[in-house]
Parts: sequence; structure tokens; C-alpha cells
Amino acid sequence: MSGIGARLREERERLGLSQRAFGEIGGVEPNAQGKYENGDRTPKADYLAAVAAKGVDVLYVLTGSHTPAPIENLSQVEEWVLGSYRTLIKEDQDAILRMTTALAEYKTGYAVEKRSASQED
Repeated sequence: MSGIGARLREERERLGLSQRAFGEIGGVEPNAQGKYENGDRTPKADYLAAVAAKGVDVLYVLTGSHTPAPIENLSQVEEWVLGSYRTLIKEDQDAILRMTTALAEYKTGYAVEKRSASQED
């Protein structure tokens, strides 16, 4: 079993809830909950909103990608850069990581060389 149903079951188990208790949170009968988890039915928006309010990662349930944890104290530009980065495919993210690492190493090396040269004067 894969897809929405499997991820929904995974989230229910993560929260330590039975199908009955989880279904009650979402406003459905236990048999409907079972059908969601087996992939026989697809949950509606009101159900997803109700379980999200109890801690279910609905983005993960629907897409298989976990909701990113917020990072505190970012500037607007940093938030934009991070948001843009997160929309890229893995290969492009890896390329950006290599580029920013190389730039940071270059700048750090440059700063060290510059200080050494000024200390020799």
C-alpha cells in the first residue's frame, strides 16, 4: 500500500490514535477511516482540515513531502531565497549547495589572506 492512504495511516500511528479516534477527529465513521487508509476513498477538505488541527502533517499526507519547519528570525530576503530553494529539484539544490560552499570557502580564504598580508606590512 502506498500513497495518501499509507501516509494517512502513518500520521495516525505517529499520533498514537486508533482508527475510531482518528475518524472521530475528522468527523467520519471508523469504516470511512479504514477506507481512506486502504485507498478505497479519498478524504475531503473538511476532514483534512480537522485532522490538521490535531497535528497531522497534511502536506505530507497529500504529497509525501513533509511541511518544512519554520526557521526563526530570517530576513525577508532570506525567506525568499529559502522558499525559492525549496521549490527546486534535488539536483539543482545540490548545485546551489556546492556553489554557496565554494563561495564561503573562497571568501573565508580571501579574508585570511588579506589579514595575513596586512599583518606583514
